[in-house]
Amino acid sequence: MAQFGERLAQVGGRVMKPLSSKFDRQKEYDDAKRAAASGETSVRLDLAKRDDLQPEVLYYLAEDGDGSVRRAVAENEATPRQADAMLVNDDDDDVRISLARKIARLAPDLNAQAQGWLQELTLKILDDLSRDELPRVRTIIAEEIRHLDNLPHELVKRLARDAELTVCAPILEYSPMLDDDDLLEIMALGPVRGALTAISARENLTPRPSDAISESGDSDAIAQLLANSSAQVREETLDQIVDNAADQPTWHEPLVKRDDLSHRAIKRISRFVTSSLLSVLEQRYDLESATTIEIAEAVEERLSADGLNETGLPVHRAQDLHGEGKLNDEEVMTAIARGDQNFLIEALALKTGFSAESVEQVLSSQSPIMLVALCWKAGLAMRTAFQAQLKIAHIPSGDLISARDGLHYPFDGAEMREILRFLSD
Repeated sequence: MAQFGERLAQVGGRVMKPLSSKFDRQKEYDDAKRAAASGETSVRLDLAKRDDLQPEVLYYLAEDGDGSVRRAVAENEATPRQADAMLVNDDDDDVRISLARKIARLAPDLNAQAQGWLQELTLKILDDLSRDELPRVRTIIAEEIRHLDNLPHELVKRLARDAELTVCAPILEYSPMLDDDDLLEIMALGPVRGALTAISARENLTPRPSDAISESGDSDAIAQLLANSSAQVREETLDQIVDNAADQPTWHEPLVKRDDLSHRAIKRISRFVTSSLLSVLEQRYDLESATTIEIAEAVEERLSADGLNETGLPVHRAQDLHGEGKLNDEEVMTAIARGDQNFLIEALALKTGFSAESVEQVLSSQSPIMLVALCWKAGLAMRTAFQAQLKIAHIPSGDLISARDGLHYPFDGAEMREILRFLSD
């Protein structure tokens, strides 16, 4: 009988649906309609979350009196687009927020040039949500579409001009649909504070908007522009920024870390940045071996002014790093490599609490054990202590104290404290 039933169900090479399925579907539909009309919110809510309902039931639930039910309809991927359109102007903010999340997820598959009522309706809903009075709704849309290039240009520009930074910033920083003319137009209109900083962070920002940012006087935006290594900044523009940078400390670090500074810019920068940043500038542009003698002399003049080439404690270099929490092994090792004894004295004094005179006496005495103990107290690595012995204190090779197992200090904490006790006395 089973085989007969299977053959009976097959006609013309296709499988026929069971005869009872039509009645089952009608029964399910009738049950769903009764559930949608239920006075129990929990029943309607469970129904609104189902993805196997007939579209007309979800359409009906889109007008439910309970916000939680309408929110479930807004979140439901099976909801017909006509029902979504009904929820665009819902009084409940959470309903519109849920709808924005769902519609925004569909954005990558949309096409502003495509035809068809479903496409057009979905774009219309997206456009309406991008105008929503609630910033959170617009922010969700902006964040989701910021990388897309398949949407109506006017929709993207509207979000880029939004008065809320959380809305416009993602578009201004990332959208590939904004060209130079769009960016310059937005800047000319006086956008919300922070918008220029978002534009400054755009990848491969071209010279025209870079020039406009430089001329804006927006300190934060210019700092971000300098920090954006992919931004194309003309030499003349960079020189103009440098001319105004002395009184803008937030510009100094991104300036010295750029790879496209002119001869003129380096010379100017070397006269106003802190000694710690001047050290970065030296390393990046190899000023010690530079053929540009004028710049090297300017750096030497600045170092002398800071006291770094005089006898005694340096005034700025290690102090600046210590104040910034950056006086670490890497900086100390860099100073040791260039033979900067004054830097090491100040660094050890700052990090151990001992006086600069005491540290200098240890170096002068060429006591390897005392120097190693000082480096330990300063929290420096044993490899740094070894280099300090070798290149600053010039301790004979036979007296050098080496690391245990090539890495660790050879003495324990109690032994180190006992050694340092004599320095305190």
